[in-house]
Amino acid sequence: MTPAGPLVHSWTFEAIGTVWRIDTADPLDDGVREEITDAIAVFDGEWSRFREDSLVRRLGESGGEVPAPADAGPMLDAYDALDSATSGAVNPLVGESLARRGYDAEYSLIDRGAVAAPQDWRAIVDWSDAVLRLTEPAVLDVGALGKGRLVDIVIARIPEGAAVVDAGGDIAVRGATQRIALEHPYDTSRAIGVWQVTDAALCASAVNRRAWGDGLHHVLDARTGEPVRAYAATWAVASDAMTADAVATALFFDGGPRLAAEWGVAWVRMRTDGSVEWSPRCEAELFS
Repeated sequence: MTPAGPLVHSWTFEAIGTVWRIDTADPLDDGVREEITDAIAVFDGEWSRFREDSLVRRLGESGGEVPAPADAGPMLDAYDALDSATSGAVNPLVGESLARRGYDAEYSLIDRGAVAAPQDWRAIVDWSDAVLRLTEPAVLDVGALGKGRLVDIVIARIPEGAAVVDAGGDIAVRGATQRIALEHPYDTSRAIGVWQVTDAALCASAVNRRAWGDGLHHVLDARTGEPVRAYAATWAVASDAMTADAVATALFFDGGPRLAAEWGVAWVRMRTDGSVEWSPRCEAELFS
């Protein structure tokens, strides 16, 4: 990702297990940087299943009721739509399934076998503007859209003007145009195309990211606890990063394209056999 002409100031840092880069026309002062750092820390403290002191870890151990974090409603409402669109393949209680396959809080990468996420998750997870409640201990995981949500939070804290926020490939662009390469999932030195993005967000997901063991990776079918096998990578462009991130996850499953059409999201996805599919409104330049 190459910054547009006016974006001459860059800030790079690590947070939530990935490298962030923020490019702006004007330098960010210490107060803005502190506000961004604090916002990321709050989100991580609420939603990270890898932190012993996080809100979701406490709920996972005992269940119960807590004051709803500000992002609970938007994210869980989106999960409700994702679950319906994918017939249960995307589910916010997939955390235990991921942990059993080795993607646990200790990053053990030891596969202890597949376990399906509770398909009745709506009976376990209850949320409103005021309260987040789990009727029994369960492991919330917002990985299907959480990083996109955090990108939206961060770019909203940057003063007016051109800006690009890149959180490990989940990218929001404001007041500028970016040509973003679509990384080949089987050869990271190559791209399958380029997408020009203006005042929008592009989010990607791929099975070569967070992969381990014999064919294990972080994109699981919540109905079975097994890694997806049909698709290798997805890309989605939407007006906000959380929506793009959610659709990029849904595209690994049947129903993803339909949800993208309902939400007005353009997309590209690559099958594991190397063939490429794209949406009718896709403006990406795809290489032959």
